[in-house]
Amino acid sequence: MKIVLFAHPSFLDHQSMPRYANMLFNGMTERDHEVEIWSPKARFYKLPSSKSLKKWLGYVDQYIIFPLEVRFKLLGASKDTLFVFTDQALGPWVPLVKNKKHVVHCHDFLALKSALGNIPENPTSFSGKKYQNYIRNGFSKGKNFISISKKTQEDLHELHQGKIVNSAVCYNGLNRAFHPLSPIESRNLLKAKLNIELTNGYIMHIGGNQYYKNRKGVIEIYDFWRGISKKKIPLLLIGSEPSEELSDLHQKSPYKEDIHFVSNLSDEYINNAYSGAVCLLFPSLDEGFGWPIIEAMASGCPVITTNRSPMNEVGGPAAFYIDKRPNDELHLKKWKEDSAKILERLITLDTLQMKELMEKSLKQSQKFTTEHSLNAIEVVYKEINQIV
Repeated sequence: MKIVLFAHPSFLDHQSMPRYANMLFNGMTERDHEVEIWSPKARFYKLPSSKSLKKWLGYVDQYIIFPLEVRFKLLGASKDTLFVFTDQALGPWVPLVKNKKHVVHCHDFLALKSALGNIPENPTSFSGKKYQNYIRNGFSKGKNFISISKKTQEDLHELHQGKIVNSAVCYNGLNRAFHPLSPIESRNLLKAKLNIELTNGYIMHIGGNQYYKNRKGVIEIYDFWRGISKKKIPLLLIGSEPSEELSDLHQKSPYKEDIHFVSNLSDEYINNAYSGAVCLLFPSLDEGFGWPIIEAMASGCPVITTNRSPMNEVGGPAAFYIDKRPNDELHLKKWKEDSAKILERLITLDTLQMKELMEKSLKQSQKFTTEHSLNAIEVVYKEINQIV
């Protein structure tokens, strides 16, 4: 099978999407398919300019120059080529091959839902709304789709403005190796690197400052838990430098000395971070998939996450669940209290219960291997490629 992958340009310096595109490229190549990647080159983008202007020059490369190149390449493409869009955000290019064999991978629609006013916690600028509508109009010309979760699939069917012919769910697979490591050795390694006392373990969160990651909620739960627990376990928030709001919340915490923000931790330490943690506290408001949940489970780390799709799709029977953080102050205190009690229950499991939970977590993680994901995707590709 001949496959052309449409991918984000490298000059945008994305991380997760290039990894996903490379997974598809390597996986399908290993399965003896003929694969190539089409992606915009930095032409106008590399011209000397201000940061604000550079964004618009990047748009010229992506939405003016690149479509011209694609039209030229299509003249030499065989009729049995399958055109694959590695992200629905590449929607503006979909109309170029709407009448050819194609499939669009969908990850999450959070930006589009925000632009439509469906997520009040994350208002979108006027230009952002126009851009998301441009993307939506593009992917709505597509007919065949693969979503990474049932939640993403539901959003796709709600937001697509045309006719969907084929729609499949193929869960993500881990694109890096995670496995249980020695908790003691992992803690000692991080203790030496971060200069933080971690001998007795730590509660961990990993993620950026995006509203849906709910880092604020992590600190709120931790503060309440410390008030009801006899244990004194530190909190590590791994990821971006804290926002101003988060820094303020940190400074007001009576346990601020035990709350640590860890930024620029290289990938080689992430498996250790999960393995050394007492648990992953991941109270996201929303996700496209929820990578940390399955990464933690594959590392033998217990998980507490939000009882909403797709988090509960990924966590399955192996995770502990809490409600989504409410916006109103009236219900917020109870949410903190209920969530803190679940955290205490997990942390106070006896040795046998913790062993059983780890076994259940590892079993759950095996449902989300790269091999499983690629096999499912290949089946869909072949079905679409057989369409006349």
